Amino acid sequence: MCGRYVITKPVAKTRDLVKSVNVVNDVDNYNAHPTQKLPVIKFYSSGKILEGLQWGLTPSWTQEREIRPLINARLETLGEKMTFKNLIKNYRCLVVADGYYEWQRKENDKIPHYFAREDDRLMFFAGIYKDYQFLIITGEASSHVADIHQRQPVVINEEDLDEYFNLKTEGTNFLRSYQAPKLKFHPVSKDVNKPTNNNKQLIEAIKN
Repeated sequence: MCGRYVITKPVAKTRDLVKSVNVVNDVDNYNAHPTQKLPVIKFYSSGKILEGLQWGLTPSWTQEREIRPLINARLETLGEKMTFKNLIKNYRCLVVADGYYEWQRKENDKIPHYFAREDDRLMFFAGIYKDYQFLIITGEASSHVADIHQRQPVVINEEDLDEYFNLKTEGTNFLRSYQAPKLKFHPVSKDVNKPTNNNKQLIEAIKN
C-alpha cells in the first residue's frame, strides 16, 4: 500500500500542466498522510485543474463511521469491484508527488524507505476520486522494489497524462500494460512514522 508521500511546491511544479488551481497552497509537505487535503489533477472539459481533495475515499454503500476511508485501490481488482468500477471509468485523477514512503519488514521491525524516480522528475500517481475525496491506485512492485515492499503506486509519466485522462475505456487495461518508471530508494528515519513530523530531514538517507 501507499500510506505516506511527499509533495513540495505543487502549484509551482504543475504551473505549465494545468489551466488553473483550486484550493491548493504552494507549500512543502514531507509527510502527506490520509485525511489531509492534498493536491490532485482533475480533468474538466475546460482543461486540467489542480485541486485540493481529501486523501481517503468512503464507499457509497457504507456510512462514514462504519469503516475507515479507503486510501488505496488494487489495480488487479479495480475493474471488478462495484466501489471502483464507475470511478475508474469516469472519475480518474492524478496525485502529484515528489516521492513516497514504504516500510520494509525485518523480523520484528519495520524500516521506512523513501522512493523517488531515478530521473528525479515529478511523480503522478494514478488515482480515482468521488466528490471531495480521492485514493491512490497501486500495483505489484517492480522486481527491485519488491525487496522492500510488494506494492507500489501506479506512476504515470508526464507526457502520458492526457492519454490517461482521455481514455475511452474504463482504464484498467491501460494501467496494467503501462511501463513504470525506474525508482530509487533509501532508508530514512523512523521520525516519518509520526504524521505530525513534517520537515526535509524525513527524506534524508540514513545508515541501515
